[in-house]
Amino acid sequence: MTAQTMAAGFAAAFADYACDHGANREALLTASELTETDLSHQDNRIPAASYQALILAAVQQTGETALLLRHTLESKLETISVVGQIVHSSASLRHSIEQLNRYLHLMVEVDLPPGTDRFELQHTEAGLWIVDHQIVPHDQYLGVEASFARFISEFRRSFPDATFEIGLEVTYPPPPHADQYPDLFRVPVQFNARRNALQIDPVWDSPDTLFEPGNAYAFGIFTRHADAILEELQSETSIRARIESRILPRMHEGTISMDRVARDIGMSRQTLYRRLRDESVTFAEIHDDLRQRMAMEYLGGQKVTVNETAYLLGFSEASSFVRAFKRWTGLSPTAYLNRAA
Repeated sequence: MTAQTMAAGFAAAFADYACDHGANREALLTASELTETDLSHQDNRIPAASYQALILAAVQQTGETALLLRHTLESKLETISVVGQIVHSSASLRHSIEQLNRYLHLMVEVDLPPGTDRFELQHTEAGLWIVDHQIVPHDQYLGVEASFARFISEFRRSFPDATFEIGLEVTYPPPPHADQYPDLFRVPVQFNARRNALQIDPVWDSPDTLFEPGNAYAFGIFTRHADAILEELQSETSIRARIESRILPRMHEGTISMDRVARDIGMSRQTLYRRLRDESVTFAEIHDDLRQRMAMEYLGGQKVTVNETAYLLGFSEASSFVRAFKRWTGLSPTAYLNRAA
């Protein structure tokens, strides 16, 4: 699998925060396999796995499992990433979420359902929600937890006298520091929910609710800088992403020929094999991983049956899909659905 990357500014800010709370910087860098040079500029790209290792090492050293959550609530996004500057120069909440989706990869690469933005403003009978569509296993909650904490902290700081957050739904079970949620999030939290979503005051999506005017010039400066970085990242699109874009529309066909995909992207089979070897991944691994991600999406949405999911993923028999799902998650599809419900 091609390693996902992220902006070094997040790791640098968290490392500083962890050290202020008792962690040893040299030990953190060793555990994460990062260097001071890696963290010297916020736009540097680092492996997302290194950031996860940094967090784990800091938690182990300090004994504080809520360390990332507290750091997110106490830090300022505009000091970590140019995306923070763009968000704070946006005209409204809806506009700022559009910018978050547009420049998401400048912050971190994440798994998303094809054709889906990470964040969505969604009106329901229950109210207005910010829905996070990131695909994450139930036991990997840090990214979801931090994303909602970031929304809350930025609004608390910018609009201290206004109500923003109302409630929170998360798909993960209570984390070790769940007892700190009332003080940190200050809203009711539903664990083991069917989606990850933050309920907010509907006034924030009103046409009359605009942010501070006069930021158009700053917004243009920041977006031009971000566009340049984004263009550079997109020019380095992995061969994995190109293969996935070819597999996905034909996934229901089952067996997908590497020769056919190579022809579709204008390569010989030998050239494609070499490119995959350079990225330390095989064609079969890409196909299998994409099947897993889409299985989690289909079943997580609870809109299709197990048999329908098996067909959509190209399995000739439901029993083959069940075996594959157990290999991916350790659970049968039925057990997974029951836990989600």
